[in-house]
Amino acid sequence: MIDTTTGEPEEMAGFGARLAGRSIAYLDATIGSSSRQVREGEAILICGGDPAAFARCADLFALCCRKAFHVGPCGSGARMKLALNLVLGLNRAVLGEGLEYARACGIDPAEALEILKAGPAYSRAMDTKGRKMLTGDFEPEARLSQHLKDVRLILAAGERCGAKLPLTTVHRALLEQAEAAGYGASDNSAIIHVFRKDQP
Repeated sequence: MIDTTTGEPEEMAGFGARLAGRSIAYLDATIGSSSRQVREGEAILICGGDPAAFARCADLFALCCRKAFHVGPCGSGARMKLALNLVLGLNRAVLGEGLEYARACGIDPAEALEILKAGPAYSRAMDTKGRKMLTGDFEPEARLSQHLKDVRLILAAGERCGAKLPLTTVHRALLEQAEAAGYGASDNSAIIHVFRKDQP
């Protein structure tokens, strides 16, 4: 059984243990990309579970992902996906804040984006979300509320393992503010709205 959801890691580890008792191999095989990136063959896959079962699925994974990683026992795929989403979400948030800071300082945000992409602050979020932030095209590739769900999972898992997550705590508050303003069903790049001067 291949589970591609981004779920609660301990729950997924439990699924694996129960299914192993029935001689069913379970892989928590989370997809580390948006739906668009999956369609374009740019996705990665992060998998926890039995290494032999992972190896048997290599041809299947290659159909939708450019690279597949095996990171440990059941639940490990979900844990690493949450780590990936932590960094990715903060990249989007800081990009939105940076573009709105540039705008407030009188700098053309489109020019600011080009400079950011050319310099040491570059992140792939600039390629995938920068233009959407500038144009206000928030047709969802991945919904803001979906990422808020992941951030809540990150904080719950962090509390269990004793991880310090001050930036993620702030990020949750920003996402909740955006959701309350009506952007929950919009693309997660809509987080830029919480940084705009005309927003409460």
